[in-house]
Amino acid sequence: MTGRVTSLWRHPIKSLGREALEAVSLAAGEIIPGDRRWAVAHDAAQVNGDAWAPCMNFSRVAQSPGMMAVTAEFDDTTGKVTLSHPDLPSLTADPDNEGAAIVAWMAPLVPENRPRPARVVRAAHPGWTDSGFPSVTLCNLTSHRAVEQRLGQTLSIHRWRGNIWLDGLAPWEEFDWLDRKVRIGDAVLQVRERTDRCRATTANPETGKIDADTLGALESWNHQDFSVRAEVIEGGTVALGAGLEIVT
Repeated sequence: MTGRVTSLWRHPIKSLGREALEAVSLAAGEIIPGDRRWAVAHDAAQVNGDAWAPCMNFSRVAQSPGMMAVTAEFDDTTGKVTLSHPDLPSLTADPDNEGAAIVAWMAPLVPENRPRPARVVRAAHPGWTDSGFPSVTLCNLTSHRAVEQRLGQTLSIHRWRGNIWLDGLAPWEEFDWLDRKVRIGDAVLQVRERTDRCRATTANPETGKIDADTLGALESWNHQDFSVRAEVIEGGTVALGAGLEIVT
């Protein structure tokens, strides 16, 4: 089956908001421009911006579900991010120069028994993705619907924090793309791994409250994976409505 792009997303600060896009220009060896450019390191982290570090070094939704309800807008001209949450006043700040303001703003979303957010760290490499390579996450809407059906409830796609959402595919077809190349719009990506999931997906993106056993639903298929991570090997534009083709 062939699919089409239904939505595009980036997450300027890791685990802290999402932003819809209409089109992106992908480059070989890079991620979605502006995606996970920054992350908030907690007070127990051993990380700097020079090398990739695993997610355990950062404040994240898996430990602080309230963070799931954050939305973001990144202004590429000013370099500022506007963060919004239903329980907090919005904040506009430059993560490179006003990181302390971002840390103070998000602090109420982190439970007291978790490591405290300490500093905003900019990635000198492509971005703070959960993979050790520069990845773009491809998500299948039909697989999402299968999870909804298994749970018997409607779910926001934002639980999965994906980059490129596709429709018109068979459920779980994306797992068959491992080690294959796919063309989406003008770009070609090599699919490298399935995305293993954690407790972050149990939190509602509208409220930040845990309200769905997404991991239990995935276990009914004998795994806890949703979506695949791919690496851009040929750059190009990907826009809403762009088609997907299996290349090899």
